Amino acid sequence: MVRTDPGALSHTTVAWIDRRGNAPRERDGCGAGRGGAALARGKASANVAVMTTDSAHRGVRLERTENTKYVVTNDRGGQIRIGRGEGTDFTPVDLLLAAIGGCTAVDVDILTSRRAEPEKFEIVVDADKVRDEAGNRLTGIVVTFRIRFPEGEDGDKARELLPDAVRKSHDRLCTVSRTVELGTPIADRIE
Repeated sequence: MVRTDPGALSHTTVAWIDRRGNAPRERDGCGAGRGGAALARGKASANVAVMTTDSAHRGVRLERTENTKYVVTNDRGGQIRIGRGEGTDFTPVDLLLAAIGGCTAVDVDILTSRRAEPEKFEIVVDADKVRDEAGNRLTGIVVTFRIRFPEGEDGDKARELLPDAVRKSHDRLCTVSRTVELGTPIADRIE
């Protein structure tokens, strides 16, 4: 579900609402510091159809550097460090939130930047980590878009397009959030 704040004049704020219709909550810091790169393979392209119909295999490799610390390498050679949350290393949960935000950021950026270059483009992804009888998981995932376009005709076109771009990303284009929402099974294999 996508909710839009129609009262914004120079910018538009859009938030994803979780499946139960829970609205975003105000939080101190609004998740500041939860940035990062998505673990997705693919080339950024101005052609959204190419992005959405690409069925190529994706993969990453994790190598242990020390107890609970790993280097993740993607198919193109890019690397990031992850761990269990000590120091500045990203945690796997940070990466999941970054992947959700990064995936939809690419979709929305491609669609809206055709109209106007944004003056501000920030996406904040928040969630609550719970531990219950179902195990550890995230609930209440909210993606907040803080995007501002310049005044003028081109900026107006981009602002007008923004809610539709967010909706398209949420409903169809964002591979990461679609995978999370659809609940794709994960197979484990020991070699």
